Amino acid sequence: MNLLYLNDRRGQYPGSVYADTRLPFDDQPRIRGELRADIAVVGGGYTGLSAALHLARRGFQVALLEAHRVGFGASGRNGGQIGSGQRQEVDWLEDNLGRQAAARLWSLAEDAKALVRDLAGQADVPVRDGIAHACRSKDEVDHARALADRLARDYDYDKVQPLDAEGLSALIGSPAYIGGDVDWGAAHVHPLNLAIGMAGLAQGAGARIYENSHVHRITHATRAGDKSVVHCDTGKVICDHVVLAGNGYLGNIAPKVSARVMPINNYIVATRPLGDDFPEILPRDTAVADTKFVVNYWRMDDQRRLIFGGGETATYKFPKDIRGVVRPHLLSVYPQLSDVELTHAWGGTLAITMNRMPYFARPAQNCLSASGFSGHGVAMATLAGRLMADAVAGQAEGFDAMAAVPTRLFPGGRFLRAPLLVAGMAWYGLRDRLGI
Repeated sequence: MNLLYLNDRRGQYPGSVYADTRLPFDDQPRIRGELRADIAVVGGGYTGLSAALHLARRGFQVALLEAHRVGFGASGRNGGQIGSGQRQEVDWLEDNLGRQAAARLWSLAEDAKALVRDLAGQADVPVRDGIAHACRSKDEVDHARALADRLARDYDYDKVQPLDAEGLSALIGSPAYIGGDVDWGAAHVHPLNLAIGMAGLAQGAGARIYENSHVHRITHATRAGDKSVVHCDTGKVICDHVVLAGNGYLGNIAPKVSARVMPINNYIVATRPLGDDFPEILPRDTAVADTKFVVNYWRMDDQRRLIFGGGETATYKFPKDIRGVVRPHLLSVYPQLSDVELTHAWGGTLAITMNRMPYFARPAQNCLSASGFSGHGVAMATLAGRLMADAVAGQAEGFDAMAAVPTRLFPGGRFLRAPLLVAGMAWYGLRDRLGI
């Protein structure tokens, strides 16, 4: 089963509101014949584009290989949220990795947000401040308040504002939750335009981008001085280093990675432009995410369309009626939108790890990989590309700090990931519906 082609047409963006409102970016050529480069980057999402950009700016000859279009995968389909911190909160990091490691990982995550803002600014892609976190229980509200206090006290981060039920309801335009917080240092962005903007920056720095160039095999160097060979359908790249940036679409080209990184699907809908209707919804233009395991997340775009993600399925094939999957979750938050048309509906494939922390690794000689961003990838995937570029250039401190986070194999490795997906999504979906 090849997830690159299971749900999508080759070389075409999905029918999302992002694809309909994207910046112009010309089709790039397919790789032909034999090419030579210092580094081959596999994957044209945030991680690969950031790696290509930062490597090219360091003077390396870079060839980026994307099976479809740049930003085709999760990078161009997601909720656009530039979240603070790592996927796991600092209390989890401290408990599992120690205070010093937690502080280092928090600092890297702050670098990630700053990097996205900087690159978005260079590409003239607007970024808007604020992500609210909506809690479903008193314990979650108490934890959110305690975490805000800890961040201010121990991490010098005072941008998280705790909210009671009334405050959160006023901020998001819904009484569906009992409180939470808003992080004014977090932000949101048009995700596909961010990817396309990064692609333009990478090209401007000298990186070569090849689209419709599916990597199906890599012959890694085994001795010092040997070259690696990245094989595509219509050509190959002979190179000194390989950067793997395919995330949920890596498939079997990196078994050591795929045993620890599991693809999952998520679904998003967009309403018609709301104009002056429903002014109570997101009056301060923040994004929102709730505390469900299968998270609901949403934001408004420039035309005041509500873009809402949520819902789970237990197969890798997208459902025929994505609107029907997501609509109940949207209406559980905003029942006033019951008669509003949903103009777009799309699915996407991201990737998770057992501990929900990204997996940084050296799967072969002269090969670096970063994946498994677990729904926290806009910032961290972009940083991952820069950290891999730094490591190739001999400055591996940041990469090694992320790689030091233990990442367990999924039980049964890559061969049992699909059955685990069925069981896991059924279980966590049931927990969310029961409010556990």
